[in-house]
Amino acid sequence: MLKLHNLVSVTKKRKRVGRGGSRGGTSGKGHKGQKARSGGYVRRGYEGGQTPLIRRLPKRGFSNAEFKKEVYIVTLRQLNDTFESGDLVDRTTLVEKGVLKIKKGSQNSQVTVKLLATGVLTKKLVIVADACSISAQKMVQDLGGEVRLTKES
Repeated sequence: MLKLHNLVSVTKKRKRVGRGGSRGGTSGKGHKGQKARSGGYVRRGYEGGQTPLIRRLPKRGFSNAEFKKEVYIVTLRQLNDTFESGDLVDRTTLVEKGVLKIKKGSQNSQVTVKLLATGVLTKKLVIVADACSISAQKMVQDLGGEVRLTKES
């Protein structure tokens, strides 16, 4: 029967090398060299003073990651579930209501908010967004709402 005083460990205890005793003369650290010494550490990619492979290979290509534009998508279904009829929907209200979860490093003003026509909208809303699909704009206007675009797309 399993009781608190006779529990069996599920994990295996790791071997702590370099302690002498039953491990033999080298204590589980092999023979000589930097990694056999106490505090011996070789960083990843280090090749003993030889120019590392990462520096020997030519650098090619271009990364556009530095100039990437973040686009946050808001759907009509999200707006229908979150807002009441006649509300003004803009970036600040979207963040307050938890519809937009802007990443920590992002500048709030540099983020593009785009409205897409996923789902059904049944409420008259005034929406301020950076971009909007044509079908979403048509659905909002059919209900008597308004879509104001802040950026030209």
